[in-house]
Amino acid sequence: MEENVVLCASNCYEQKYYLNPEFDNLPDSIKDELKIMCVLFTEDIGGIFMLEYDENGNLEIKVMHDEYDAYYDDIGCGLKIKQIQNEKKELFESLEMFYKVFVLGIES
Repeated sequence: MEENVVLCASNCYEQKYYLNPEFDNLPDSIKDELKIMCVLFTEDIGGIFMLEYDENGNLEIKVMHDEYDAYYDDIGCGLKIKQIQNEKKELFESLEMFYKVFVLGIES
């Protein structure tokens, strides 16, 4: 079984953003949009926000938090994820297609 591949992540505890260097060839506008989305999520909700590709090239949102984090908004998390999935649907579809073609070598 293969591990998921992290595209990007934001961590409110360390106040850091990470973009996997394997995706440096993405257009700057896409990289900027990903950074803004991730950082705003952790600023609003808290915790650690990650976008990961599964073994089939599907993009997944993962959220983790410290169990003792009193500022983490569990209810807001679910609502914010739904909002992101709706607002960024085209971006996610494009990123999945990019990954499937250029990384996995799957032709559409």
